Amino acid sequence: MSEPAIRDHEYWMRHALGLAQKAQEQGEVPVGAVLVRNDELVAEGWNQPISSHDASAHAEIMAIRNAGRVLQNYRLAGDTTLYVTLEPCPMCAGAIVHARINRVVFGAFDLRTGSGGTVFNLLQNESLNHKAEVISGVMEEACAMLLQGFFRAKR
Repeated sequence: MSEPAIRDHEYWMRHALGLAQKAQEQGEVPVGAVLVRNDELVAEGWNQPISSHDASAHAEIMAIRNAGRVLQNYRLAGDTTLYVTLEPCPMCAGAIVHARINRVVFGAFDLRTGSGGTVFNLLQNESLNHKAEVISGVMEEACAMLLQGFFRAKR
């Protein structure tokens, strides 16, 4: 499995940021996620818990659900990378582990529930049956600014 170049990470993170903006336009917390396999888009998702009345409809979960349908498999193994604008929460990290996603690349750190190493490290927990490589802080400023602007406008 070869490591994608940083410019590839930025390319896909820009795509995820576009989805985060779509979430924001729908009144959702602006988080977007893109699942890529072998440098090709498999599926995407954005936060939808408010509009769908579903607490589990986080961007990562939506991308994982869509990828499962596309690939006709709940296991998303292989050279898969999930790009997400915000560090996954515990629920999303659990889904990532169960889906066997190889790599998670996130932008902004979540200082309250981040499960990619900030508060918890569920994505690389030795007790679990799968560990994902974690690359953090890709386009961190742009990802954080989108979230900060959203919450500032809500206040």
